[in-house]
Amino acid sequence: MESNLHSPERRLIELRIEHADLNALIDAAAREQPLDELTLRRLKKRRLALRDLIAHLELELDPKEPA
Repeated sequence: MESNLHSPERRLIELRIEHADLNALIDAAAREQPLDELTLRRLKKRRLALRDLIAHLELELDPKEPA
């Protein structure tokens, strides 16, 4: 049970949720209230880093080429 809590699959799910949350936050902030440019850039940079990390984990879990 403990190993399931720290599995790469679970980490991938958590990262996807965080990425979706950031997407929603950025979209809502752009519609409702003007954020300062620095805050918006930081949120977008974090979102991009999450996307890269998700892609890396997906490749680890499901490699395209046979090992």
